[in-house]
Amino acid sequence: MIGDAIMALQYQKGDIFEAKTQVIVNPVNCRGVMGKGLAQAFKQRYPDMFAVYQEECKTGTLRIGRPTLYRASTPWILNFPTKDNWKANSKLEYLEKGLEYFVAHYEEESITSIAFPKLGTQNGKLSWDKVRPLMEKYLGPLAIDAYIYVAEKDEEVG
Repeated sequence: MIGDAIMALQYQKGDIFEAKTQVIVNPVNCRGVMGKGLAQAFKQRYPDMFAVYQEECKTGTLRIGRPTLYRASTPWILNFPTKDNWKANSKLEYLEKGLEYFVAHYEEESITSIAFPKLGTQNGKLSWDKVRPLMEKYLGPLAIDAYIYVAEKDEEVG
C-alpha cells in the first residue's frame, strides 16, 4: 500500500497501447512467435522487445509461470506466457502460475501501475467467465493501480 491510499483493480474500455501505466502486458507463448492478435501488435510496435523475447524463449528465461519484464521501452512491457506453443490454447493453470509470480515479484521490480488485457481469451480460446475471477483474485488486492483493458468492440467490460 502506498501511503493511506487503497488502489483498486479497474476496468478500462479501449486500446491497451493508450494506457497511461508504467507497464503494459503482452500475452505470449513460449516458442518465440508473435504471429497473431495482441502479441503481433506488440511485435510490430516494439521490434527490439521482440528480439529480446525470442532470446528469452530460447534460453528458457521466459516460461510458463515466469513472465519477463522488458524495461527498454516506455511503457515497460511484461511478456506474460498464456500458452506454451502458439498452436495450442491457453490454460487457466498457466494464467494462475503467471499471476502468482507477478504478485510475488511486482514490488521488487518497482512496478507502480500496470495494464492487462483479458488474458488468454482471444487466440487462447479461454472463457472470460473463467478468466475474470482468476484475474480479479490476484490483481484486486494489489497496492498499485491495475487495469484490465477491454477492446472497444467487446461487450463484456467488467
